[in-house]
Amino acid sequence: MIVCAIAGWSGAGKTTLLEKLIAALRARGLRVATIKHTHHEVEVDRPGKDSWRHRAAGAERTLLLGKNQWALMGERRDEAAPELEMQLHMLGGADVVLIEGFKRSALPKIEVFRPEAGKPPLWTEDETIRAVAADSAPPDCPLPVFALDDAAGLVDFILQLPRYEKHAHA
Repeated sequence: MIVCAIAGWSGAGKTTLLEKLIAALRARGLRVATIKHTHHEVEVDRPGKDSWRHRAAGAERTLLLGKNQWALMGERRDEAAPELEMQLHMLGGADVVLIEGFKRSALPKIEVFRPEAGKPPLWTEDETIRAVAADSAPPDCPLPVFALDDAAGLVDFILQLPRYEKHAHA
């Protein structure tokens, strides 16, 4: 599988770009999975619902199976986040995994850059950034630069990345 993180500062347009990339990869017949990394508390269940009550009672893992979707919820309590290998294993069989976040990881990344955000580019300090997606080509950027709406070009680039190998990200 190919694993690529989409990195950038908050508000740069990472999620919008991910939506375009997912659609473009699916249009090519590829199985796509995503990981969204956040430092915030996440609640995907509603208080009072049965699955929420299972977790509140102490279940470490709860699989919620609906008519058209399923969700696996896990309680971390005092344990560390699962290693990337475990996260990828849980996604099972994807051709491409796109990760939103993990800005400081050693994964190959595409930076979403918008100078009007007032934040410095990440590529100047992060050698794992392989390309930049921006409204216009940033000056002095030595990396391939793609327009934010060039999903086809970015997908071509992503599909040329090396396949993920266990421990290659450490």
